[in-house]
Amino acid sequence: MTTKKNVVKVTILGSEYTLRTETSPEHAMAVAEYVDQAITETMESGARVEAHKAAILAALRIAGELFEAREQASLLASEMSALSDEIRPWLPPAKR
Repeated sequence: MTTKKNVVKVTILGSEYTLRTETSPEHAMAVAEYVDQAITETMESGARVEAHKAAILAALRIAGELFEAREQASLLASEMSALSDEIRPWLPPAKR
């Protein structure tokens, strides 16, 4: 079974890219806009950085955000599990 691929044209740093993605076109465009913004911010941070190096630095920043979000999600899941264990005894036996 093949998942339908959407073809989306996005612009990053003035260059147009054609993406084939399983996500919605709106999602793909939002992601591309976020990447474009991250690279632009890196290039405007004061130090003169070439576009490809700015892209690498932006990718590192975005990866750092992802790792932090995953860690927060894991902590939240652990806290929810602990709360669930805490309230389980209060439930009627049929609901445990």
